[in-house]
Amino acid sequence: MGQRSHACSMTELLPTQDVDEVNHISAEVTDDSSVWGRLFPLQKKLPFIELKDETYTFGRGEDCSFTFCSSMFDDPNQLATFSKHHFKETSYQGKLMFIQDLSSNGTFVNGTKIGRGKKQPLNNNDEISLSLKHLKCFIFCDSNSEENLFPPEVTSRYTISKLLGRGACGEVRLVFERGSCEKRAMKIVQKKTFSITAKLGNGVLSRIKSEVDILMKLAHPCIIYIYDVIDTDEALYMILELVEGGELFDRIVQLGQLSEQDAKFLFLQMAIAVGYLHEHGITHRDLKPENILLTNNQNRCLIKVTDFGLSKLVDGNTMLRTFCGTPTYLAPEVLRTAGSGTYTSAIDVWSLGVILLVGYPPFTEERKDHDLQTQIVQGLYDFPDIYWKAISEEAKDLVRKMLTVEPSERLTIQDVIQHAWFDDVAIKTDVRELLNKAQTTGLAMGRSEALTKLPAVFTEDKAPVGNPVVNGSLPQSNSSLSKAPSQDDDTVLHDKSLARKRPADEDSPILTKRVTA
Repeated sequence: MGQRSHACSMTELLPTQDVDEVNHISAEVTDDSSVWGRLFPLQKKLPFIELKDETYTFGRGEDCSFTFCSSMFDDPNQLATFSKHHFKETSYQGKLMFIQDLSSNGTFVNGTKIGRGKKQPLNNNDEISLSLKHLKCFIFCDSNSEENLFPPEVTSRYTISKLLGRGACGEVRLVFERGSCEKRAMKIVQKKTFSITAKLGNGVLSRIKSEVDILMKLAHPCIIYIYDVIDTDEALYMILELVEGGELFDRIVQLGQLSEQDAKFLFLQMAIAVGYLHEHGITHRDLKPENILLTNNQNRCLIKVTDFGLSKLVDGNTMLRTFCGTPTYLAPEVLRTAGSGTYTSAIDVWSLGVILLVGYPPFTEERKDHDLQTQIVQGLYDFPDIYWKAISEEAKDLVRKMLTVEPSERLTIQDVIQHAWFDDVAIKTDVRELLNKAQTTGLAMGRSEALTKLPAVFTEDKAPVGNPVVNGSLPQSNSSLSKAPSQDDDTVLHDKSLARKRPADEDSPILTKRVTA
């Protein structure tokens, strides 16, 4: 694991010191009791700073406690927008912290401008932006924060920061590695959600370790990288690659629509990522736009598939609650048994097909002729001209073959990758270059992210036929569990709050925004 950004304490920084000099200083988050706060960098070239003295000033001026220089930013011109004395931080006996705006262009806390000459309390996990509210420079961590809520096995290696989100299995936190101050995401999976605890008894620890080992061996540019897993009595703490471009769902809502070519560029990566998981015996089972992350704000960017591989550990009731939130993406074979059956990895192909057809809900409570369950189980959907007139026949054909009700007749993920819709030299070239670049970056960071072979879409090789079986009980192989307890179908399928309306007529159907009821 590489260390791309380094840090030093405030007292080690000379006012005119260049960031290249800073990068030669060993970075350590200390346990010094005199430290009342820490500033973790949100710009990769800024240093980590420990705050010990009562007052610190920040700005361009050489008389500041900390002096910014142009090499600390990707755009050197940003420095010109900073004031000589931009902001000040003060601590009263290490208990009350304040930040004061001294600038002309503004100091922002969590996106809100303080105002020149004004000050306000500085709280744990506050984000500090300078001159522009989107130019986030530091996140403040209070030494008296809630870190004591986490086990020492975690806090000795990571500084815990703000909550990023919550899911069916637990929460996700921003953390900073103590040795390098690198930003990571920490997913906390509570063991009380595990189904295997009761089933395996004394063998549970070895089984958890086995499953975690499988996940930690995964390395692919389109898969969230798992750096570390800390196993405690109460929970698994999974240290993950932090992706800051947002979810595919949010991007779709923001933009309204993507062109068919942009959709193809992103969807090819999704298919390749899922193919990689299937090759390693892992069925995702919860594919949806919220679990597809984007690495930047460009329409054509690297995607990252997340939230995979936990289905063998997490009990069915927990996963079924996830299903209840996103019934649109569930395969017919899952709904027919309310999650209690045995499936193949074909369920992932169905979910991807729905993602591709997500411009409007293909299966919806709004239909008067068939209820939601009947629509999905029988595969009742169409391609209205108002949405699909400008979409290629190849795209429609791919959707039809991915949304085939009978799993054994559905395309495998390798069939999807080889489909005629992807007979597009420009798209394949762009995706290949992107993956190669991402692979090189991953290796430079010390990750074993080499692609041992090119995905089938880039070669003439024919992929293996068939979908691996996903057992309905915990197997000893690498296949993923897709089992949830029986439950009344009405509970899963007929919740009126889950119904969604079709968007306005001007929206394109390929990866366009979804409108909730």
